[in-house]
Amino acid sequence: MDTKSFSSSESQSQRHNVPYIHKVGIPPKQDLLKEFKTTVKETLFSDDPLRPFKDQPKSTQFMLGLQAIFPILEWGRSYNLKKFRGDLISGLTIASLCIPQDIGYSKLAFLPPQYGLYSSFVPPLIYAFMGSSRDIAIGPVAVVSLLLGTLLQNEFDPVNNANEYRRLAFTATFFAGITQATLGVLRLGFLIDFLSHAAVVGFMGGAAITIALQQLKGFLGIKHFTKKTDIISVMKSVFGSVDHGWNWQTIVIGASFLFFLLSAKYLGKKNKKLFWVPAIAPLISVILSTVFVYISHADQEGVAIVKHIKKGINPPSVNEIYFSGEHLLKGFRIGIVAGMIALTEAVAIGRTFASMKDYQVDGNKEMIALGTMNVVGSMTSCYVATGSFSRSAVNFMAGCQTAVSNIVMSLVVFLTLKFLTPLFEYTPNAILSSIIISAVIGLIDYEAAILIWKIDKFDFVACLGAFLGVVFASVEIGLLIAVAISFAKILLQVTRPRTAILGRIPMTSVYRNIQQYPEASKVPGVLITRVDSAIYFSNSNYIKERILRWLTKEDDHLRKTYQPRIQFLIIEMSPVTDIDTSGIHAFEELYRSLVKRDVQLVLANPGRLVIDKLYASGFPDLIGENKIFLTVADAVLTCSPKIGQEV
Repeated sequence: MDTKSFSSSESQSQRHNVPYIHKVGIPPKQDLLKEFKTTVKETLFSDDPLRPFKDQPKSTQFMLGLQAIFPILEWGRSYNLKKFRGDLISGLTIASLCIPQDIGYSKLAFLPPQYGLYSSFVPPLIYAFMGSSRDIAIGPVAVVSLLLGTLLQNEFDPVNNANEYRRLAFTATFFAGITQATLGVLRLGFLIDFLSHAAVVGFMGGAAITIALQQLKGFLGIKHFTKKTDIISVMKSVFGSVDHGWNWQTIVIGASFLFFLLSAKYLGKKNKKLFWVPAIAPLISVILSTVFVYISHADQEGVAIVKHIKKGINPPSVNEIYFSGEHLLKGFRIGIVAGMIALTEAVAIGRTFASMKDYQVDGNKEMIALGTMNVVGSMTSCYVATGSFSRSAVNFMAGCQTAVSNIVMSLVVFLTLKFLTPLFEYTPNAILSSIIISAVIGLIDYEAAILIWKIDKFDFVACLGAFLGVVFASVEIGLLIAVAISFAKILLQVTRPRTAILGRIPMTSVYRNIQQYPEASKVPGVLITRVDSAIYFSNSNYIKERILRWLTKEDDHLRKTYQPRIQFLIIEMSPVTDIDTSGIHAFEELYRSLVKRDVQLVLANPGRLVIDKLYASGFPDLIGENKIFLTVADAVLTCSPKIGQEV
């Protein structure tokens, strides 16, 4: 049965009427240093960032270096009046949306309203010079604000310890920026991909529900509200205040303008040309409700208002950051969590809109830009800022051309801080609650959840787990569940890879999974298996045992049906991208087990890296070099020649 030479003469091939069987190629020995450099390059520098610098004079390389840090120097050279017109319109549009949102989001973070505006002044300016996305709009966002507020109030009471609370917020923002920038500099952006899309969908949906529930305090005019975020505690607090805590004037104002905001959003979705309607609706709501409260003196009837918003631009806050002491570690821990969530959201938004306009967003540059703006922001009284999906969508539909739209928005916020903040004194809190509720509804992506259920049930478990964790426990518990399930899926796929039994497709020499192709027939006396994964220490023992179980099951079936026993075990190695010493050791144990059963082990199409390691270990000498084939068909032709004659 065994083939003694793969370079057999043509006369032998013709005699047996079988095609020539090509020998498996043994790659030339690689230089260790060269191989290490290649591995590092593919891992950390897969986009080859130094390619534009090759064969360039020093002056050009210096300019390219500046452009890599500040992309505005590259696209700014082709900037013109036509692009500015688009950026001006989109910048003014997102400014009208961000001002009322910022005031509301600062309340989610339990910070005075001016800090939300501060965070839409400095960070967008920094990003405009360093970011690579043309469409992303920078500022505070609902999910990060809620997350930050939840984690911070676990350490300090935002009312009784307002100074310490604010200092810890700046410290967390500083370390969020350091985390983001470090990931970009070390080119470790792939780490954020460990949080699966399904987990993010569930987390965002749960966070949206939690944020909306938190707004019931302002929406219903409740003065004494729970500090917990889970749905049960919130519902108890809401219905426990029915008799004495609800204010009907507040409810009328909130419900009326929430209906207006949702109607505007619906109108904008139905007619894309009216995108500006939902964009300016929040500002119109703020203006109308503020005028109404001022004229009617509704604040004297129990309608809660914003009251004083500090006038003036961002004061420096470097001295307020905890660079030492017991609170440093708290800020570091909160900053890492907030920074990673902010980064995940911003990169996802940037990639989404870049694909729509067919341009590339450099993930590592984005991380450096986001990190830098948050580090600078922490020193100028800002809390964690990132890309806002609602604002970015408006920015995109308004026709933005470059990041100048962020500069325009920032200048409008500057003018607001400098001159207009006293006008918001009579703005009712119910309006801010309505604006936030209407904004976060879009984060509940039920269509994506349904699609996840249809495609992958395990992914849906991750989605549902993250959602329920946020809604019924807390934001940090939901985040922990999301991360845990994402890692569990990775571990499951690594430690329990898929294997399959292959059969021959009729009238061909193609061998495929018999579960996918029921018409595929097994080869008498031969068991063909395929391993759909790299073979490492984490799964090598499982793969060995799984193959032996396949063999035992097949032998039992053949014995019961009085068919010839299995004489050859062929392992299709095409999907095996790599193997380590544990994997080779498992193959050696498998070979010894097969010898005891009088079954010969055959390998088909091992890749370059795999065959290189197999030869380095001496494994081909153990099983015989003539037991390694280029294809499954070649192996079958040798082990069972009758099959080759039938094809």
